[in-house]
Amino acid sequence: MKLEHLALNVPEPNEMGRWYVSHLGLTVQRKQVEPPYGHFLADDSGTVMIEIYRNPDADMPDYAGLDPFAFHLAFLSNDVTADTKRLADAGASVYREPQDVGGGDEVSMLRDPWGVPIQLVRRGKSMI
Repeated sequence: MKLEHLALNVPEPNEMGRWYVSHLGLTVQRKQVEPPYGHFLADDSGTVMIEIYRNPDADMPDYAGLDPFAFHLAFLSNDVTADTKRLADAGASVYREPQDVGGGDEVSMLRDPWGVPIQLVRRGKSMI
């Protein structure tokens, strides 16, 4: 088995999709222009995706109320400090400033403009 995608029910998939493409470098692999406005967004390897959509029949998670250490989307970054500032300038909020967490890893934690926790990580040793 190979992980294909992680799905998130979000309040504004069209706006969120544009933000993730513009600021996180994801690419749209498939997009629905009718409800539930599903967007399949791939990373730059083209092998992992997130799906964002709006399903009014399902509970809408309180992303802003989630502890980022219980749930987050993690993105590799070559420069965690610069990317944290760039995303904050684009509307994300910083939850935890960049810090060395040992093993050569550096991380920061943010929330996208919809409250979804995002971690930026630079690994001392690649894990994938």
